[in-house]
Amino acid sequence: MGHDKSIIDYHGIPHREYLYNLLLKICDVVFLSLRADQQGGGLKFILDGNQYKGPYNGLMSAHSQFPHVAWLVLACDLPLMDLKGLRQLVANRDPSKMATAFASKDNPLPEPLAAIWEPHGLESAQIHLTNGTMTNPRKYLINSSVELVFPENGEILLNANSEEEYKEALAKLRSL
Repeated sequence: MGHDKSIIDYHGIPHREYLYNLLLKICDVVFLSLRADQQGGGLKFILDGNQYKGPYNGLMSAHSQFPHVAWLVLACDLPLMDLKGLRQLVANRDPSKMATAFASKDNPLPEPLAAIWEPHGLESAQIHLTNGTMTNPRKYLINSSVELVFPENGEILLNANSEEEYKEALAKLRSL
């Protein structure tokens, strides 16, 4: 979009605050994953270690600070995510798998940034990253043991990465 998607206002506050507050309803502790040039706004955060490119940067930065916990991960560009959907994901968690991830019925591929990553899944992903064999979290999950969860309301997986998707999300939110 050309600007920080986490501060877009879909619900009366910056979206990262909306998601943070949503996650506080189901998680014991919540952190934002931030780059050095971003501000936490008084919310707990983990600074990205810049060891990896892309989404793995935040995932692995969190895992390195707290290696023995599972991480419920949400991308900041999911404007329709809701508590019901998150509860469905948590209720279907399978700790024996590398991750429990949302997937769309239309395209049943795991969403690595709408998922619960288990500690052993992140350890395994880190080995792949170190070896240079798998640098994309979705490809890693496709090739791993993952519990797929198809949300009752598939629209919660709408990714707003463009101006057109932003407008689509606003229209859908107005109709709720």
